[in-house]
Amino acid sequence: MRKTLINSHVLARQEEILPDIIAFNDALRNALKEMYDRAQRIWADMKDKDSFGDSIELTAKCFLGYDYPELHPLQGDDRQDLWDAICDSGWNPLYEDGVTISTLTLPRDSGDSFDSLTGMDCLPPNWNEGLDLELTKDLHLISPFHHLLDHTKFAITDFLYVRKFETEINIEIDRQI
Repeated sequence: MRKTLINSHVLARQEEILPDIIAFNDALRNALKEMYDRAQRIWADMKDKDSFGDSIELTAKCFLGYDYPELHPLQGDDRQDLWDAICDSGWNPLYEDGVTISTLTLPRDSGDSFDSLTGMDCLPPNWNEGLDLELTKDLHLISPFHHLLDHTKFAITDFLYVRKFETEINIEIDRQI
């Protein structure tokens, strides 16, 4: 209900937030590219090493910054508590794996490009459902933007002002002894 109320009010005036939509999408794409490249480098360094074990898997996730966005127009003492609550995967279960619909998992996704991770390998390369299609037709919004807007419990103003992201890269090694 919170998301519906906020989005109906804010999205009625999308032209006012268009620069923020563009800036967020660009920052999110850059964070995901850095995560993707780092995960690929780590995987390349370790995938052929026999000393790791019988089975090895790398997962990479990207999350909105852990701190309440400094650029958000509403600031106050209680804002970090609100941010912590809406980012909690217990309340926001489709955010448990971060901003992408599924994690980058290697070796499973070894053949997938960065465009595949961000949904830019599909036509048209723009994930603008839920927004003014004409206004946003040339923005090349990535699928993680759509995931946050459409699938999670975030209202658009919750994430629109985020410019800092957190990435987690985990390695799981199974070895039979």
